[in-house]
Amino acid sequence: MIDLYYAPTPNGWKAAIMLEETGLDYRPVLMRLSEGDQFAPEFLKISPNAKIPAIVDHDPGAGWDTAPVTVFESAAILLYLADKTGEFAPPATDLRARKELMEWLFWQVGNQGPMAGQLSHFRNYAPEGERGYGFKRYLGEYDRNLGVLENRLEGRDYILETYSIADMLAFPWAFIAKPLSASLDAFPRVADWRARLKERPAVQRAIDLHKSDQNRGEHRADNNQVLFNQSAASFRSRE
Repeated sequence: MIDLYYAPTPNGWKAAIMLEETGLDYRPVLMRLSEGDQFAPEFLKISPNAKIPAIVDHDPGAGWDTAPVTVFESAAILLYLADKTGEFAPPATDLRARKELMEWLFWQVGNQGPMAGQLSHFRNYAPEGERGYGFKRYLGEYDRNLGVLENRLEGRDYILETYSIADMLAFPWAFIAKPLSASLDAFPRVADWRARLKERPAVQRAIDLHKSDQNRGEHRADNNQVLFNQSAASFRSRE
């Protein structure tokens, strides 16, 4: 059994998609981020960054001792699960394919994800009157990353040769392009790739997980100091 510490966000969807695709037995643990569940001492032992997703694998299998394995950060979770199951990632012995996988995982967590996350903040949660420059900058960066993905998808259906954790990692932030005020009109290959993944039953189940608990703008930077405006003091105040 795997415990998935989860909230219905693009980052949460990544791990849920992989768990649904592999058919692993898992238990979703809904994290009430607006109420500060992420700062609970027991969760910080699993995810020191106080972010979701995170997992606890109570049956890690061959190569591990019998103690549960904790994994935080979405790319690390997907890579761990790919190695556990032997699915959705090239084998470690295929050096060239594995190198490409790592490049695109790092691209997502270092570029597409952070830029889209900041765009989401300024589009949906920043105080009125304080969105201008931040929104413009991150919309441009989001658009730039769409261009990177568009170029990569030339002549191929997926980021690698076959559907993989690279696609699962990048899909959620492309899936919500419209709510971010971005358009895929100039990126037809991205739009086709997005539609192709959206039709997968496992992806649909993951996106629907705790769908009614999404933050649809009711918690914003001007009315929720737990979820937004964090600093190192966010940890200390809950010790």
